[in-house]
Amino acid sequence: MKEVLVMTGIGSVSSVQPGDVDAEVSQRALRRIKDYLAKHPVEPEMIEVMVEHGEPSLVLPRPVVTLFAQILAQLAEGRGVSVIPSQAEVTTQQAADLLGVSRPYVVGLLEDGVIPHRKVGRHRRILLTDLLEYKRTDDEQRRKAADELGDLGQELGI
Repeated sequence: MKEVLVMTGIGSVSSVQPGDVDAEVSQRALRRIKDYLAKHPVEPEMIEVMVEHGEPSLVLPRPVVTLFAQILAQLAEGRGVSVIPSQAEVTTQQAADLLGVSRPYVVGLLEDGVIPHRKVGRHRRILLTDLLEYKRTDDEQRRKAADELGDLGQELGI
């Protein structure tokens, strides 16, 4: 199954692999959170979460609860989830693997200034956010070109 990345501000990378969490349990928890957020669409800014075993409740910022719901939605579908810092950097090989291209191709994109990067000694490092932005833009351009090609094929009766 596919793994989904969730970027956070700081901290280390942590992952939940597909199958580590029961999808049905995740679905039930997701439903409860969605119901609560639907009943309280804007307020409160802080949400109190009850904890079992006589422990004090947790008070979480609303955006954290929303992010948690998104994570649960992925787990409910049997996908793995990784939480990584938004300022995480990747190597050229990791970037190539993520894009599904060769490392030399990624190096060419970096040298041409298509994707921002920095050098650490002789090694290039790419912010994951910059790489994902490039991927989003490139995917969008590919879809647009495919649509235009499809329209041209329609016009020509192919």
